[in-house]
Amino acid sequence: MKLLLTTLNAKYIHLNLAIRLLYSLNKDKGDIDWKEFTIKENPEEIATRCAGYDVVAFSCYIWNITQTLAAARALKKINPSVKVLLGGPEVSYEYDDFISLPEVDYIIVGEGEIPFQQFVEHFPDVSKVPNLVYKKEEVVCFHPQALTFDLENYRGINPYQYDSPEDLYNKVCYIETSRGCPYKCEFCLASLDNKVRYLPIEDIKSNLLYLMQHGRVIKFLDRTFNVKKDFAIDIFKFILEHHRPENVFQFEITADIVHPDIVTFIQEYIPKGLFRFEIGIQTVNQKANLQVSRKQNFDKTAGVIKQLDNLIEMHLDLIVGLPLDEWNDIKYSIEEVFKLHPPELQLGFLKFLRGTPMRHKHEQHGYKFDPEPPYQIIESNYLSKDELYKITLLEEALEIYWNKNRAVNTLKYVSAKYSIFDFLLGLGTHFHQHKDFHQHTLYDIYDMIMEFAVANYADDKILQQLIAVDYYLPQKVKPQVRYLQEVEQARRVEIIDARRLNHHKYRHVIMELDFDFKTFQNSGEISSATEPFIIQYAGGKVASEVL
Repeated sequence: MKLLLTTLNAKYIHLNLAIRLLYSLNKDKGDIDWKEFTIKENPEEIATRCAGYDVVAFSCYIWNITQTLAAARALKKINPSVKVLLGGPEVSYEYDDFISLPEVDYIIVGEGEIPFQQFVEHFPDVSKVPNLVYKKEEVVCFHPQALTFDLENYRGINPYQYDSPEDLYNKVCYIETSRGCPYKCEFCLASLDNKVRYLPIEDIKSNLLYLMQHGRVIKFLDRTFNVKKDFAIDIFKFILEHHRPENVFQFEITADIVHPDIVTFIQEYIPKGLFRFEIGIQTVNQKANLQVSRKQNFDKTAGVIKQLDNLIEMHLDLIVGLPLDEWNDIKYSIEEVFKLHPPELQLGFLKFLRGTPMRHKHEQHGYKFDPEPPYQIIESNYLSKDELYKITLLEEALEIYWNKNRAVNTLKYVSAKYSIFDFLLGLGTHFHQHKDFHQHTLYDIYDMIMEFAVANYADDKILQQLIAVDYYLPQKVKPQVRYLQEVEQARRVEIIDARRLNHHKYRHVIMELDFDFKTFQNSGEISSATEPFIIQYAGGKVASEVL
C-alpha cells in the first residue's frame, strides 16, 4: 500500500501537527508520505497531486471539511480505485453524513494513533481495526472501542525533523504538551475529554528547543496551559534559557485560575513581547456561563489581565449567542471586556460543533443554525436574526478599527466617555451603507469614521482630532494631509527652529490639538495642550514617532 497523509490548512503559514505525528509513528511500517495544501488551492490540482496513492488520509477540521470533500470528489474522478480515509475532530462525531458519501471510504473516529497504526498494518483487511467506520457491500460497519493512546510512545519523536528547517522560520509552529481539558464547556469539543495527559517532559523540551532554534512563532495547543502551576513555570524557565530574540510564544490560558506564583514569575522574569496569551472570556453573564457548564470569575480574570498586560500581549475572545445571553447581556460583556484594551478582541458567533452537548440540546433554546460548516447560529430564543445581523456589523467595525490598529486611540477615548458598543454598532452600520467591508481603501477607513463622528458626535472636537491622529500615526512616511490641517508655514518654521528638528532628514506633521496627546496616551486623561503636536517620519520601515 502506498499511503499519503495530508490536510488542507487554513493558511500557508500554518502547519499540521497531526499528520506529522502519525507519519513519525508509522513511517517504517509502510510506503507512507505526507504533504500539506491550503483551502485556497484548486481541488482538482490537489487531487492530481494525490492521485498516485492507494490510500489518501485527510485530517479534517471545521475550517477545511468542505474543501477536503471537494478534493476527495475530484480525486475519485481522476483515480476511482484510490481509497479515501478521513480523520480528525470534524468527522469523529455524527459521522453518518460523511460515510454515506461516495467519495469517502473510511473514517477514523476519535484519537487517531492506535486506529491508524492498525489500519496501516492490516490494510486492506480492516475488519478488526478499532474505531474505524467503513463500508462493506454498502453496509456501514463500525467497531467502537474505548482506547487511550499512551503519550509515552512519543518519547524520542520530533514531529518536525522531516521539515526543511528553513521552512519553519516563516510558519506558525505548533507544539503539544498535553491532551484533554479539565473543563466541560458545552460548546467546545475539548469538553469531551476531561482527563489531562502530558507528553514526556524531556521530549517536550527537546522538541521545543528544536522549534526555538529553527522557527519563530511557536503556538502551544494545550487547551489550558496553566492548569498545572509547576509545569507552566518549568516550561517558562526553559524558554527563558533557550529562546532567540525573534521567538514569540503563544499560550491558551484560563486567566481566573492563574496561580499568583505564575503572575510573580512573569512580572519578575518575562521580557515584554515574548509571550502572547489567548484568553476565552466568552461572556461576562454568569447565568449564561452556568447554562453551558462553564466556570469563570470575571473579576479575577480581569485582575490577572491588568497585572500582566504591560508584559504579555493579550488576545481575548467573546462568543455571541450563548443561551440566556440576550442583547443587553452581550452589550455589557463587550463594554466590560473592551475596557481591558486587549490588542485583539475576537468577537465570535456560537457554532454548533458536531459532538458537542450544545448541538445535541439546541432545540431547548430555540436555536436555529446553519447546517453547513461552520454551523453558525442563525437565531435563538434570546437573539433574533436582525439582532445577530447588527452584531455582525459591529464585529466588522471592531476588526477594521481596533484589531487592525487603525483607530486605537479614538476607541479608547470612546470607551471611556461613551458606549463603545453603540459607537461600533453605529460605525459598522454606517460603513456597510457606504462601503464594502472587504474592498476599501485606507482613506475609506478614516473617511467613514470621521463622517460618522461628525454626524453623531458633532460637538466632540477631541474625538474628531483623535481620529486625525490615528490616521497620521500608523504611517511610515508622511501621508496626505487630511481631517486636521497643519499649522501655517510661519508657525511651522518657528516650531522647527525652536525644537531643532532635522527637517532635512525627517518629515514632520505639526498640528495644534485641544488636548495633550502624550498625557492621554499615558493615562487616558484629557488635559489642555501646552505645546504643538508633532509626528516625525523617518521613512522606510521605521515607525512614526510622537515628539
